[in-house]
Amino acid sequence: MGLFERLFNKEKTEIKTNEAPLSPTIEENDGWQEITGYIPVESTEYQFVSLIATAIAAGDQPESEFSIKRILKRNPEAQLVSVIATSIASADHAESQFVIRSIKEKKTS
Repeated sequence: MGLFERLFNKEKTEIKTNEAPLSPTIEENDGWQEITGYIPVESTEYQFVSLIATAIAAGDQPESEFSIKRILKRNPEAQLVSVIATSIASADHAESQFVIRSIKEKKTS
C-alpha cells in the first residue's frame, strides 16, 4: 500500500470512536472542594489597580480608552499552601521545579 493510498483512501482506514478523550476528566469527590487560585479584589482596591493598569497600558497614547472587565488577585490561602507543599517536596531536590495543578480542602458541612 502506497503513501497516497493510506492518506486518501477513506474506505480502508479505520476510525476508532471508543478512545478516551484527551482532556482530563474531573472526578467529583463529595468530601473535598477545590480552592481557587485567584479571587476578586475588594471594591476599595479596584479603583487603584485599574488606574495603574490603564496608565501602564496607555503608555504614550493618552487618548486611548480601556475597559476593565474584572480584576483578580492571588488567593492568599492557596499561595500559602502551595509554598508549604513545594517546600516540603523540594527538600531532597533543591533544583527541581513544581507545578501545583489544584488545591483542595475538606468540606466542613
